[in-house]
Amino acid sequence: MKFAILVLLLVSFAAFAQEPRGPGFLPNSVSVGADGEFESAPDTSVITCSLSAQENTSQAAFDSASRLAEQMRQALRGAGVDPKTVELSRYSLYPVFDYKNPKQKVIAYRVGTNVTIKLKDFSKIAPVTEALANVGGITGQNMNYDLEEIDAAKQKAIDKAYSRARTYADTLAKASGKQLGALLSGSVDTQQAIPMVPYARVAMATMEAKSPAPTEDFQASKIKVTAHVNAVFGLQ
Repeated sequence: MKFAILVLLLVSFAAFAQEPRGPGFLPNSVSVGADGEFESAPDTSVITCSLSAQENTSQAAFDSASRLAEQMRQALRGAGVDPKTVELSRYSLYPVFDYKNPKQKVIAYRVGTNVTIKLKDFSKIAPVTEALANVGGITGQNMNYDLEEIDAAKQKAIDKAYSRARTYADTLAKASGKQLGALLSGSVDTQQAIPMVPYARVAMATMEAKSPAPTEDFQASKIKVTAHVNAVFGLQ
């Protein structure tokens, strides 16, 4: 009985060893993976803020928010920015309750919206943030840098990753006593890291220019683009 079980196990192991290694397996080949990165200067500054107004009635809150929006448009024009380029990502109107009152009576209405301003000319960052800071009802200014024209940076990161992958594959091929052949298949994945700029840095632009800001003469953070390449090369 024990002998029969042992024979059965040996037959099963032999059959398993002869099975193909999966649909992606290519004989006489080497598979490698490598990373590459490229740093590029940003081409866009993204300023975000919130516009809100609170009044006793919903109509009054709406009218107040409309006046604030017009003040914001005038401030942007004064800073050399076309208001038509500004994006709104949210609009809300909701009641404000008096939670100290057991009946939770509605005491006001609040209107709010999120504003996004994209600037290609970085010299306008300080005038825009200062102009918005002088408009009541605009809060939470924040800024980060972005790279909208990212394709060229991705291609350079991919080139570095592929070059590194081919070097790895060539080393493996030589170690096995063979020569590296053509690329048989490959895949690419890219990622972009967005550097964030604290609000305090933006707020410095709103101060009087009596003394240099702590960030004066500093450059914008670079955008790092990373690429991962998986490649399969033939062996000769």
